[in-house]
Amino acid sequence: MGDTTSDKRKDGKKRNLKTGESMRKDGRYAYKYKGADGKPKFAYSWRLTKTDPLPEGKRDCKPLREIEKEIQRDLMDGINHTGAKMTVCELYAKHTELKSNVRESTKKGRKQLMTILENDKIGNMQVEKVKPTDAKEFVKRMREQGYAFNTINNYKRFLKAIFYTAIQDDLIRKNPFNFSTDDVIENDTAEKIVLADTQADLLLQFLQTDCTYQKHYHAVTVLLNTGLRISELCGLTVKDIDFENGYINVDHQLIFDRGNYRTEKPKTDSGIRKIPMTEPVSKALKDEINNRENVQPVTVDGYTDFVFLNKKGLPMYGAAYSVDFGNMIKKYNKHHKKKLPKISPHTLRHTFCTNMANKNMPPKALQYIMGHKDITTTLGYYAHGSAESAKTALKSLTA
Repeated sequence: MGDTTSDKRKDGKKRNLKTGESMRKDGRYAYKYKGADGKPKFAYSWRLTKTDPLPEGKRDCKPLREIEKEIQRDLMDGINHTGAKMTVCELYAKHTELKSNVRESTKKGRKQLMTILENDKIGNMQVEKVKPTDAKEFVKRMREQGYAFNTINNYKRFLKAIFYTAIQDDLIRKNPFNFSTDDVIENDTAEKIVLADTQADLLLQFLQTDCTYQKHYHAVTVLLNTGLRISELCGLTVKDIDFENGYINVDHQLIFDRGNYRTEKPKTDSGIRKIPMTEPVSKALKDEINNRENVQPVTVDGYTDFVFLNKKGLPMYGAAYSVDFGNMIKKYNKHHKKKLPKISPHTLRHTFCTNMANKNMPPKALQYIMGHKDITTTLGYYAHGSAESAKTALKSLTA
């Protein structure tokens, strides 16, 4: 835009107005320009330049000439203001439609986030009008509504992704969700529990003799010594276990949702792996298979002959284990002076990974066994030291 004037038009302060600028009878400035679609557009402000005072009683606004510069820059960059006027909910729907081939759990999470957006004011905001302050206030509102930090962070991360889509589509220039969640709200996520070797031994000793929870002895043994996810353990079939070569083949997981079983492939190719079996694991699996009772002829997505079953002879599933583990620890602590912490099936996976890291298993080998896509996830476990592991390491280095 040049500095040419149009018929020497002036504003109320006798200042020359540039091409496209005008002053309305109510004192507001207007700028007329052609949008990317070739149609006339208008921008307004109560101030022409940044030195102009804001008229009394009027809402604060950018000076018109700053707005003009932004408009020209957007036109040069091909920013699509028509598309930018879609709401956040509409952008979210558009983004998810483009990536529809996802797992059921992902679909459920997407649906939950859409419900949140539909009931929050940010969901009805135009994409181009969402500022970092709006995004941060949304994060704060989610915390006030009782959502956990990790849930909020996951949702914020997905919204950041859809706004990057908007940038790639030339709808906006900057991403309002490009900030760290813990800069806005406190990360109060409880530190993951790791069972010490003595605690793991106490738990296994209890399971060997307890009449109620003895049924989980083999499952706990396998989880503590393989790092399997609970859904992977539940999905194990007899064919998945290669006793001859000493491997557990992992290529699926078993999910129980709304009264129905289904299988899912691992999230990434890294989840497909062969886990080496130690002697305790091999023995636990053989004993579990040989001692199964009331086995039902269940087939789920082509998989059959599941190893870990409930008392009805049907495959066990994650939520059932979680409930039993909670009650199991309560019973143990009720009858023992040395208490055990609250644990979940994932605690045993975390314990295995931490133990292997403390025993200096090569990170790449541990990454493979755990099925981590990113090595940084695995490396994080190498920071989970303890006084006992530090003492052992120091002795080995000074011997």
